[in-house]
Amino acid sequence: MSLQVRGLPEIPADTVRVARSAFPQGSLAMSVRDRLGEVFADEPFAGAFGVRGAPGLSPALLSLVTVLQFAEDLTDRQAAAMAVRAIDWKYAMGMELGATGFDDSVLARFRARLVEHGMERVVFDRLLDWCRGQGLVGAGGKQRTDSTHVISAVRDLNRLELAGESVRAALEALAVVAPAWLAQAVNVPELALRYGERVNGWKIPSSQVKRERLATVFGQDAVALLRAVWAPTAPPVLRTLEPVALLRRITVQTYLVATDTRGREVIRKREADSDGVPPGHTRLASPYDPDARWAAKGGDLFWCGYKIHLTESCDAPPEAEAEAEAEAEAEAEAGGEPSPGRLPVRLITDVYTTDATVPDVNATAPVQENLATRGLAPGEHYLDAGYPSAALVRAASEQGITMVTPLRPDTSPQARADTGYAKDAFRIDWKARQVRCPEGRTSSGWYPVRQHGHDAIVVDFARSDCRPCPAREQCTASRRGTRMLTLQPRELHQALTAARTEQKTDTWQAKYALRAGIEGTINQALDVTGIRRARYRGLPKVRLQHAFSAAALNVIRLDAHWSTEGTPPALSRASRLTHLSYRLTA
Repeated sequence: MSLQVRGLPEIPADTVRVARSAFPQGSLAMSVRDRLGEVFADEPFAGAFGVRGAPGLSPALLSLVTVLQFAEDLTDRQAAAMAVRAIDWKYAMGMELGATGFDDSVLARFRARLVEHGMERVVFDRLLDWCRGQGLVGAGGKQRTDSTHVISAVRDLNRLELAGESVRAALEALAVVAPAWLAQAVNVPELALRYGERVNGWKIPSSQVKRERLATVFGQDAVALLRAVWAPTAPPVLRTLEPVALLRRITVQTYLVATDTRGREVIRKREADSDGVPPGHTRLASPYDPDARWAAKGGDLFWCGYKIHLTESCDAPPEAEAEAEAEAEAEAEAGGEPSPGRLPVRLITDVYTTDATVPDVNATAPVQENLATRGLAPGEHYLDAGYPSAALVRAASEQGITMVTPLRPDTSPQARADTGYAKDAFRIDWKARQVRCPEGRTSSGWYPVRQHGHDAIVVDFARSDCRPCPAREQCTASRRGTRMLTLQPRELHQALTAARTEQKTDTWQAKYALRAGIEGTINQALDVTGIRRARYRGLPKVRLQHAFSAAALNVIRLDAHWSTEGTPPALSRASRLTHLSYRLTA
């Protein structure tokens, strides 16, 4: 298939006439075509298409359809049907009224090309660049980030089901690629009885003894099949099949092959306490999605899949919204002309998808790097990052970003117990490179070191001072009987100390409340695009889904912004008494 750079076609006159008649005030699809047509172009996708062969549908057209598809949470078949029967979609696509559209499989092949060539974010980034050029987003403002879980598009499997289903998946793949070889290598009739239907909990015996016996059978079948595939007489291509490779990994993480006292081979399940199991970020959860992982958050959330981190601009604080609403209401009561809306549109500026085991704090640096790369590094970044490290705070400050997030408190035993002498009870003399304890003793050692790849300072006190000290039990419980402190470099230590002090104030708490607004964005993403459930299998495809979902949300917000342009901001559901109270106290 080749690419002929054409872009979006010109809209036929009949289509314009009928669409304008049917939608006199316009629609989302028509607004996207009229205002954002330049975002959808063929040139950025040239690397994913050849220069020879029959010309395919325009990537600009398919990317436009995909954005509209996610904006209305449609399947491929529904999106293809909309291209035939929806007048406003025909207008957006520049199609004749009698055009029959395209087959829905085109959309799946288009997404596959994007994933194959790493173009998952092309449309989202181009839309963001357009918004930046229009002054709707920019660097130095306020942005906020939060994450939510994403459920994978595969069944949840326990260890026993996973062991059996991985064998079944490999057998199905081998039966397609090399049926003749498979018939000679294994006992097909016997395995067909065991793996003809998918392995699920309804058919697994309830007896623990029988379950252990079945687990052993699954392990024996897996080892026998893998040995047959890796035999010298087996076609080498079989070892490159993804289901076979996943079977190998699942077998290793589930079973041990050992010998008993008689020298016989024994295949048994791994025990987590004695044999060990792979860590969560490498442990496979399905033979059909190699990137899905099990993860937990809190005590009541446990899921298999991914995690998405959404970042949006939030330059207008809540008090600005309340002020704008109050002014609009006052103008309406006075009978004057309402002033245009003054609140900027809030747009999603970054979307970052990881597997479910990645902590939120580990996603902060990539998100900030993405923003800096697009020229959108925020002046203030509001996030709930799960206590970012001092190194992360320092790296953000070097990019001109102020992280507004709770910092990890002092984790020493004294601070946790709220008794004794925590780190903030010591007085540091940076010039003299000494620390004075609450009892008046001066440190005996000051050692600059490297810890975890970062600079730090270790301070210790002499045994002759600590051991006879009457307050030693309040200060240290170490076997050496002396207190040691680990400090950050001076500037970072002072910045962290000031930040921890500020976090305890009501002013900082009120400022940090701005981050809570991202919850509404996540809820909108769930309602509009179904972002919490993966449509596809594999992290690259899920990232594509989320990038188009974010682009669709931005399109929806831009359309709402344009449709209310020149009108006063919509009043919230706050009572009139609340608005009166605000005006009296402002």
